[in-house]
Amino acid sequence: MQKAGLPVVILAGGRGLRLDSQAIPKPLVKIGSYAVIQHVMNIYAFYGHTRFILSVGYKGNDIREFFETNNSQNFDIQIVDTGLETPTGGRIKGVEEYIDTDDFFATYCDGLADINIRKEYEYHQKEGKIATLAVVHPMSPFGIVEIGSNGMVSSFKEKPFMPSYINGGFFIFNKRFFDYVDVDSTLEEEPLKKVAAAGQLAAYRHEGFWACMDTFKDVKRLNDLWNTGIMPHTGFRGKAPWTQLKK
Repeated sequence: MQKAGLPVVILAGGRGLRLDSQAIPKPLVKIGSYAVIQHVMNIYAFYGHTRFILSVGYKGNDIREFFETNNSQNFDIQIVDTGLETPTGGRIKGVEEYIDTDDFFATYCDGLADINIRKEYEYHQKEGKIATLAVVHPMSPFGIVEIGSNGMVSSFKEKPFMPSYINGGFFIFNKRFFDYVDVDSTLEEEPLKKVAAAGQLAAYRHEGFWACMDTFKDVKRLNDLWNTGIMPHTGFRGKAPWTQLKK
């Protein structure tokens, strides 16, 4: 099959301890009738990027076997065993030999967003930096109490999105980034901090939907979104937000 688009590295090797999904690897936990990693892949495929390099570790054979019978879209999927306990930076370093383009995408196996990948890549090209990181607004884990000038409670907001930004996990790297990572590095620590200190880490602001699947509560919320299309506290109704992608 002809390769399409830039390669997309998906970090799929962790144990998912916060989720406690020890029976199956975290990437294969279902949201609706699809494994969460399939939802992630479909975000990129929507924009024409169907070359996937899965950097696996824990239960990597389960992931390999899953895609032997679950690739109806005929994605170009390479599964690379990067070690059982390898940190995230090491998992990126472990797929270096498979990258044959100047730029490549990288993401986690459990982050969902209605992010416009095409626009993010255009931004990356315009800035011309070694790395681009999508930043997103997190949802507060707590409800917010609003207090009027008279000291009285005026309203409640149940778990609103916060105005600050966090790492949304949708990366674009130039292959020069491999000079900043080694097999023992954690992506979010030394490599990204060094690139940022060099003035080579651009931030792409994503103002739309974003969610990650860290806990069973997250699994339930995302399944509710998929099944009912109703996202509490945002007024969103329709298909699940991460399917509302635009070219």
